[in-house]
Amino acid sequence: MKKHNFNAGPSILPREVIESTAQAILDFKGSGLSLMEISHRSKDFQPVVEEAISLFKELLNIPDGYSVIFLGGGASLEFCMVPYNFLEHKAAYLNTGTWAKKAIKEAKGFGEVIEVASSAEANYSYIPKDYIIPADADYFHFTSNNTIYGTEIKEDLDSPIPVIADMSSDILSRPIDISKYVCIYGGAQKNLAPAGVTFVIVKDDALGKVSRYIPTMLNYKTHIDNGSMFNTPPVVPIYSAMLTLRWVKEQGGVKEMEKRAIEKADMLYSEIDRNKLFVGTAAKEDRSRMNICFVMAPEYAELEAEFLKFATARGMEGIKGHRSVGGFRASCYNALPKESVQALIECMQEFEKLH
Repeated sequence: MKKHNFNAGPSILPREVIESTAQAILDFKGSGLSLMEISHRSKDFQPVVEEAISLFKELLNIPDGYSVIFLGGGASLEFCMVPYNFLEHKAAYLNTGTWAKKAIKEAKGFGEVIEVASSAEANYSYIPKDYIIPADADYFHFTSNNTIYGTEIKEDLDSPIPVIADMSSDILSRPIDISKYVCIYGGAQKNLAPAGVTFVIVKDDALGKVSRYIPTMLNYKTHIDNGSMFNTPPVVPIYSAMLTLRWVKEQGGVKEMEKRAIEKADMLYSEIDRNKLFVGTAAKEDRSRMNICFVMAPEYAELEAEFLKFATARGMEGIKGHRSVGGFRASCYNALPKESVQALIECMQEFEKLH
């Protein structure tokens, strides 16, 4: 039976990326050594990092004056590194869900934090609008896609102050105007690579503005100056990231990824809205293309466990919703084929006929 991987992260990767990574783990470039046992400073691996950075810059049209680095620690470490490197007096944060809330908590240890708006009162089912960003803050931070609640900011926001964004789960799914940001970061385990590496895009001249001492490993400049090689980087995930970036380019680039994302999301949301058994959980104007969340309609709530069992038996993997929302979540990242979305739709229609 074919498996359809809707896991929220770690999540689906292009099959050729998995196979090529597996081969490199067995024998890297015919060296007789595994990718897992070579030096990260070897002549064979250095070009991997260089190509990954080059592809990142090409695919996202990153202008001069920005650096791309690969770190460990996940986006959760960035919640700390961002204020360490950018927060001198005050920062502004938009609270759109669990990960934004965690970023806010960390920032409060470094200075005053202004929560410009929140959708917590509605279980983060929408993106707040019409808020005011304080002009005297050091930066404005937002989370572009909320994996748990299925909401997404799909455009680059205008701001009177420098902007920083956590794009863990929608990077490479749409074009970005990088010049509107001083920093973009994210865990790679959604649209880029296996868990274990974090990407950071940072504007070089935005650094060095805070007066505090920054520990060496938490200073972005350390990693920029050392080409992501200050300490041993996560070699295997970086290699997989390079292969995924190659794949995105071969498929037609980020604009093609956006076209596919819109098509897949439109297909599934149309079925959710049509099918009497299901209802979407996010405000329609803020629905995520990456993480599509839905629950049973109130009058069919008792069928939730039955549908999960029904869908799982037909190869739908990872569709159980997060415990804070319940119901179901279909994560439709770049590598998920349209055929998998169609298979889930047919599964929903088949279940509807039974009830």
